[in-house]
Amino acid sequence: MSSSVPRLVIAAPSSGTGKTTVATGLMAALAGRGLAVSPHKVGPDYIDPGYHALATGRVGRNLDAYLCGPELIAPLFLHGARGCDIAVVEGVMGLYDGAAGEGELASTAQVAKVLRAPVVLVVDASSQSRSVAALVHGFVSWDPGVRVGGVILNKVASDRHEELLREALDSVGVPVLGVLRRAAPVETPSRHLGLVPVAERRTEAVEAVAAMAAQVEQGCDLEALLQLARGTGALSGAAWDAAEVLASSPPPPLTVPTVGAAPPDPRFRPERPRPQTPVRLVVAVAGGPAFTFSYAEHSELLVAAGAEVVVFDPLRDEQLPDNTVGLVIGGGFPEVYAAELSANEPLRKAVAALADTGAPVAAECAGLLYLCRELDGRPMCGVLDATARMNERLTLGYRDAVAVGDSSLAVAGTRMRGHEFHRTVVEPGSGAAPAWGVRAPVRRVEGFVQQGVHASYLHTHWASEPGVARRFVERCRTS
Repeated sequence: MSSSVPRLVIAAPSSGTGKTTVATGLMAALAGRGLAVSPHKVGPDYIDPGYHALATGRVGRNLDAYLCGPELIAPLFLHGARGCDIAVVEGVMGLYDGAAGEGELASTAQVAKVLRAPVVLVVDASSQSRSVAALVHGFVSWDPGVRVGGVILNKVASDRHEELLREALDSVGVPVLGVLRRAAPVETPSRHLGLVPVAERRTEAVEAVAAMAAQVEQGCDLEALLQLARGTGALSGAAWDAAEVLASSPPPPLTVPTVGAAPPDPRFRPERPRPQTPVRLVVAVAGGPAFTFSYAEHSELLVAAGAEVVVFDPLRDEQLPDNTVGLVIGGGFPEVYAAELSANEPLRKAVAALADTGAPVAAECAGLLYLCRELDGRPMCGVLDATARMNERLTLGYRDAVAVGDSSLAVAGTRMRGHEFHRTVVEPGSGAAPAWGVRAPVRRVEGFVQQGVHASYLHTHWASEPGVARRFVERCRTS
């Protein structure tokens, strides 16, 4: 099986050159032409995909070779791009930057090679002219497996500046596919962890994406970019499918019979079971402005495992969705909304009551903070006997983790890769039963497992270990 969806990777020599503006603007400009655009982001970032989704009307998806493994990059890409006219992939950091100490792993270059996609290099051309040729030549020649199909010059000062840049790049043999002039940056406010998510500034975000699209339409050769994308070859292999991967993954461990239990009497013939009304297995997933970080594949796996996923907003909703038997609270910015979350006492009590029944609760990063006794001195759910507070130090990086014990997500010994990204600290950092043992940057245990609760700072991608979704739903059935 193969697919030949046209595709481009938007990359840059480093962060801060304007690739998010170009990638998001290009997605919006192409969607404005009536094309179905599949948006993707290299790496673990949750925020950029929100802007991509706004630009295209489709779910923004991540392609992370560290969290999921290089072998899942093409299947996940094909899953997201199914039925689309073109796919645009925004890179991460510099083109060749990846997981620290891991070579090309998780870099934009690796993803481009796996996808056999041409790279468009966004270059900050300010304060240089002829030197731009040396810069581009270096990126073109560094890895022969990476095809740089064109350059978009950003922050160009004048017609004369553009003329000098184009003249220099003629010697490199890489076409200039766009020139963006120096202008007031598109209003995309940032704070302690990057851009402010779309869910927190919907109206302004719509205006920002429209401005990005206008910049790209005015300064870039869309026809040349489309032609470059359409020149890609077919990708072999099947698209990722949640139901198929669950069907092919090992089932959860069976319950061990009680020692000494009497064997069933062969003469006993049980009554034929009476038809019963199907039980709703509602898994409530936190959303809204305070909890914006999630990978789309998580909900898709939960649904494939038999759950009904219902999104709720902890800032607004005073009760969990009807028939909730499991709870997933992903990442986000509860520290920004601590006062509002604390003020919603009915929901805090509902979450605590659900956890007290032993129902499965999976919490990552922001979810961990919400389950604590307090956050920055404000009462939270009190599920965990721990406190959380803001911290000046940024904790950032990939992690190799192993489940320390059995939980609602994993059996002891399950290995997963995760990502930490926060400016908060939880004290203590782990409970009597930790969630994970982490190998780097220092060996430690972290997180909490108690009753059905699994709470940790680590963001994980369940596509890498789909059995965790099935185990979670099975626990929902039996708790």
